[in-house]
Amino acid sequence: MFKETFSELIYELWPMIFIFSIIISSIRITYLIKKKKKFIFYREFLGLLFIIYILTLFHVVTFQDTNYGTSNFTPFTEMFRYSFGSRLFIKNIVGNLLLFIPFGLFVSYYLKLKSIYPVLFLSLISSLSIEITQYKIGRVFDVDDIILNIFGAIIGFMIYIAIDSISKKLPKIFRNEWFISAVLLFVITIVLLYLLNLDKIIIGMLL
Repeated sequence: MFKETFSELIYELWPMIFIFSIIISSIRITYLIKKKKKFIFYREFLGLLFIIYILTLFHVVTFQDTNYGTSNFTPFTEMFRYSFGSRLFIKNIVGNLLLFIPFGLFVSYYLKLKSIYPVLFLSLISSLSIEITQYKIGRVFDVDDIILNIFGAIIGFMIYIAIDSISKKLPKIFRNEWFISAVLLFVITIVLLYLLNLDKIIIGMLL
């Protein structure tokens, strides 16, 4: 289900992502050259990914699933409507959790957070702004979405803390900029190949 949803998003958004990535990357690289700053691939790539994530988030919460249901202002009401493991459970419960995991991860990384409170505050502000906007544009306000988004951001924060803790114990070579950049590029490539089903196409060509 997630693979199909991701593939559909990429199909819809690739023109915006492509154009935006080229423009932002060219401006950023020009800035680094002009200021004579060091280009560190993994940092620049993560910055671009975060911007793309925000653009994708905006598309998901404003252009998809318009006009459905009614607003919910009572906490935990919608969460228990769906049978565990059902399609609606995965879409509305798991989906809202997953939607904000990257938010918690990126925010924690860029702010180098050690405390969970900034993540709670920032995810609350961001999710609340989304729900208010959805309500104003003819969709629905759901307090459960806010709760799930916050929990998703907390998971992202915990992932960051785990990665940060592990990385500090690794040998120096594994914390080298080029090594981190190579690993990140490899992981992103594998994930994209899998989600876009390109892995099967490539394997088929090789065989």
